[in-house]
Amino acid sequence: MRKIILAVTAAGCLAAPAMAQSANNNPDPSCNMCEGTYIPKEEIQGYMDKAYKEHKVDQQDRDIDIGKVHIALGVEHRGKLDKPGAHAVAEHDLVSEVYHIIDGTASLKLGPRLTNKQRRPADEETVRLYNGPGNNGDDIDGGVTYNLKAGDVVVIPAGTGHLFTHIDDHIDYIMVRIDPDKITPIKDEAASKVYLGDYYKK
Repeated sequence: MRKIILAVTAAGCLAAPAMAQSANNNPDPSCNMCEGTYIPKEEIQGYMDKAYKEHKVDQQDRDIDIGKVHIALGVEHRGKLDKPGAHAVAEHDLVSEVYHIIDGTASLKLGPRLTNKQRRPADEETVRLYNGPGNNGDDIDGGVTYNLKAGDVVVIPAGTGHLFTHIDDHIDYIMVRIDPDKITPIKDEAASKVYLGDYYKK
């Protein structure tokens, strides 16, 4: 009997590290029992139509909690630009962005060293609702300029300045915002439809 007890104890001691290792190799999902999100092209087009008709530049379609981070989807339209104005450089302290160019061409400068850096107003709509605190500047010292066209993708980490230096006629793009600190508010399908009103016709 004593031999059986010792054998069971030894087996338990050996099994414990194995079980712990197995648990580490199979962690729980970071978003527990979360459902996926579908955004139809008609909704995206509604934002684009609103942008053109109401001269909107930056619109937040959705803001979704996916466990460890918030992921937001922006629909962006910018018109012709010969040269940037004062304080046109934007930088976000906590939110990273990914652009997928849909239509148009433009030149975009990227880099972390802003000149004449000034804090963005905390009550500004984009700060409160879209991309959180950050700075504006007049230019980017040592920045790299990229010529954007449809199909291109740009990744802009938090803390990196970005500046459209020239837009030929227009540029339209989808923006994915990555917010690990969850500073931006959630926006669901119902809120999106209320915002769009008659622009969204499924």
